[in-house]
Amino acid sequence: MLIPVVDDDGAPFWEYAARGELRVQGCADCGELRFPPRPCCPHCRSFASEWRRVSGRGRVWSYVLPHPPLLPDYAEQAPYNVVLVELADAPRIRLVGNLVSEAGAGLDSVPVERIRIGARVQVVFTATALPQWVLERP
Repeated sequence: MLIPVVDDDGAPFWEYAARGELRVQGCADCGELRFPPRPCCPHCRSFASEWRRVSGRGRVWSYVLPHPPLLPDYAEQAPYNVVLVELADAPRIRLVGNLVSEAGAGLDSVPVERIRIGARVQVVFTATALPQWVLERP
C-alpha cells in the first residue's frame, strides 16, 4: 500500500484529503492559489497562507504510461496511467494522480484507449488519502 510522504508545508493537504476534501494552499494576502504547498507566496512573498477548498473537478492536461514501473509497489499493476490534471477552479494548478474507474479501483482499471487529453475528471481519494481521478462521463 502506498502512503504519502508528509512534510510540514504539505501536512494540511493530506489531513483534508483524509477527510475526502481537496484543498489547495492560498495566499491570505494576495489571494493567489499555489501548489505544491510552501511557506512563502511566490507572487507577493507573503508568509500568510490559508487552505481553500476546491471542487475537485478538472481536465486531463497530460498523461503517461510508465514502463517499466519506477516504484516496486506499482509493479503488480503495470502498465498503469499517470495523469496530470488541471483544476477547473484553479487552472494554473495541476495535480498528479491516476485515472481509475471508481474510488478504490486498481491503477490499471481504465483502458489506455479511454484516456484523452481534455477529458473532464473528478477527484476521489484512496484509503491512504492519495488523490485519484475518475471520468465525469464514463
